[in-house]
Order: sequence, then structure tokens, then C-alpha cells
Amino acid sequence: MVVHSPERLKLNYGRESLQMLKEVPRKSVSHVVKRPGRLHGQPDVEIPVADDLATVPGIPKKDEDVAFYSRIYPVESQNIEKAADREWVWTVYTEEVLKYRERHDEVNQPLVDASLLTGDLAPTGTPEVGKNMTDVIRLKARELGFGEVGFTKFDHKYAYASKKRWVKYEHTICLALEQDYYQTQTIPSLEAEFAHFGTYEIEGALALDLADYIRSLGYHAQVHSPNDNSGVYIPMFVAAGLGQLGANGQLLSPHFGSRARLAMITTDAPVTYDEPIDYGLHNFCQVCQVCVNRCPGRALVKEKVWWRGAEKNKLIYERCRPVMARYDGCGVCMKVCPIQKYGAPAVMEHYVETGEVLGKGTDNLEGYEIPEKGYFGPGSLPQFNRQFFEIPHGRREEWLFEEFKEKLENDMLPTEEIMDFAVELKKILDEGGTTRGDE
Repeated sequence: MVVHSPERLKLNYGRESLQMLKEVPRKSVSHVVKRPGRLHGQPDVEIPVADDLATVPGIPKKDEDVAFYSRIYPVESQNIEKAADREWVWTVYTEEVLKYRERHDEVNQPLVDASLLTGDLAPTGTPEVGKNMTDVIRLKARELGFGEVGFTKFDHKYAYASKKRWVKYEHTICLALEQDYYQTQTIPSLEAEFAHFGTYEIEGALALDLADYIRSLGYHAQVHSPNDNSGVYIPMFVAAGLGQLGANGQLLSPHFGSRARLAMITTDAPVTYDEPIDYGLHNFCQVCQVCVNRCPGRALVKEKVWWRGAEKNKLIYERCRPVMARYDGCGVCMKVCPIQKYGAPAVMEHYVETGEVLGKGTDNLEGYEIPEKGYFGPGSLPQFNRQFFEIPHGRREEWLFEEFKEKLENDMLPTEEIMDFAVELKKILDEGGTTRGDE
């Protein structure tokens, strides 16, 4: 039990608050996680995990179910499976966002193109026989600026169907690059999108630099661009000990929560794999629920479900995407996460001491402003009509067929539109699907 002196209590809470204050028993601690500091060269940090938050390292999952879904229903990139709404968003962007996205794509495209070819590049150096390269690569990645670096095996069960044959090397280097803190707190805003897409641009270049370095050590290095994903990244980041899956459907890493962008490099360099870690976040998210309660589109679900073999809070995509498209990428679920705002060490220490979620119920954590709708503090959410959530579904060709069918049923198809349909369909089929795109 923690007992503070009256002088300290007066200092922290004031005389009136002191009269109402009740002692809260300190929670017992299951284990303490030790992690490197947020920046290279900073001291290690310790994260206490309370008994009632402890579960299992990584994500609770059923390996046989994961394998079944991978084999029978292989996962595919949203840039392919949901290409219809990926194109639709360009029609509802504000003029400012549209211009910025066009500039970003112009800057970022060469980085994505370069990454695609890295698997075929030969090493430029001679390997040191018998030397394990884990610490060497980790140090270089941290020096380059990556906030989280972990090693695991590339898990083909999470590879996209269109990329299963693309991955050439077995060992995976998981890389997380933190995006600007202050810009992120302005979510949803164009300024926050500068942080979002700007981090992709920096990360794409840094990943290529790290791959060059690995080749100089005498090994192959294939860059998996953050904007041309080879699979579902989060399970591999969790396996590498870099965080746990949050209720917002994103990786929560210890220093910056989901305020980071993810990339990977696969290599044949000899490395030692990291292990998954129980940061207490799987249960903490069920206690917290701030992102669930603050989502403008009501797209996050309170209760966990088993989905493709993993226990998780399942996001409702159709309620998320329209808000993202129309309001500067939204990202409220990132902004209101206490792990993002304060970091896991502070949040978990506060929970052990008080049994409460740091910042919950405060405007500082939960408040945000929606353009043309105003400010929304704790307990207040924007309202949208049903038409707001009507978006195209499926692949490009599927949506094109739906539009064609609707016009056909309503006798709205002159000959020239039938010809236009045939031309557009042929174009889509000739181009095929692409995994490229920003998340």
C-alpha cells in the first residue's frame, strides 16, 4: 500500500481534494519488462505489468486456426481486396489533402520502386564467417533513427496471396519509425497527415539505407516497403517483441503506441530471433476502452472476438473508412490512446499505483475537433447520417460490375456507356491488382 505524506498530498491535490481522497491499494506486479530507451543512447526503461493485466506473450492465438485460414482463405492486401474504396477516397478528399497526397506520391514512388528490386541485389561485401549479425544490424538501425528494432522469422501464414512467392529470405528485421509527437496530437488535421505521410517518406529511405548496409556486410537484404506491404506486418512485429495488438487494431509499442510506421527487411544474414513479450496491453485495452468510446465512426468494438485464429478487437471497416477519407485521415484512435500520449512506462506505473487509466476522462487525452462539426470532449461524439457511410465495396472490377448492373436494371445504359464499361473493365483486368498504397 502506498501512503504519501500530508504535505505531498496537499501539494498534489489541494486541501479540498485531500479531504475526499481515499487510499488506493497498490496493485501487485506480475512482471517487469525492460526495454531500450526511446532514442538511441537513452537509458533502458522498465514497464511494470500488474497481475490483472498479465496474459500471454504476444497475442492469444490458436496456431491450427491461423494455419487453416492461411491455407484455405489466404489474406490479401486491402489495396487489392478493397481497391474500389481506395480509388473512391480520391473523389472526396479536400483540395488541400488532394494536393498534398499527389506531392507525397511523387516523392514516395521512387522509394517504393527501389524497394521492389532489392531482393535481387547482390551483397557488396564479404561476410565474416561464424559471426552473428543481430547486434550489428540492431545498432545500425537504431543509429539510423528507428525507434523499435526486432528479429523474427518471416511467417508465410501472414503473407498476402499475391506476394507469397515474392519474399526471398527467411529472417525478418521489423522496423518501427516514430512519427512526430506534436503534429500527431492535432488529429484529425492536415498537419497530422504531414506527420503520417512524411514518416513514410523518411522510413522508405532509411530502410533502403539499412539494406545497403546489410549488403556491405556480405548478405542479401530485401526491403518490404511500408507502402507496398508483403503481408500482415503486426503479427511479425509482435513475434519480434515490439509490442502487442491494441483495441484500435494497431500495434502498440512501448514508447509511442501506434504513433509509428512499420517496415520490414528480410535477409539471409545470421541473426537470433527475439521473443514475444507480454506488456499487459491485451488486457489493458479492455480496461481502458478510450479509443472504442471516442471513435467518431463507432468503428471499434468493445468485446474481443476470435478472428482468423487470433483474439482481438475487430474493427468495422465500413464505419472507419468514410471518416478517414473525409476528415484528414482521422486517426482519432491513435490520438486518444494513452500509450501513444504518455508511453507505456508512465501508463503502467500509474495503473499499478492507482488502478486507473492515465488521462482517461480528460480533454487533454480524449478531446478532438472535427472540421465543420466542432469540438468533442469526453462523452461527446459527432453524428453522421446513413448516406455518409455509403462507400464502394470490393475490388475495382466488382464495383464496376455493380454500377453496370444497377444501370442495366434501370434501363439507363445507352450504347456509348456499354462501350465505356467494356473499355474500363479491360483496363482494370490488364492492370491487375497492386499491393501498393498508404495505410
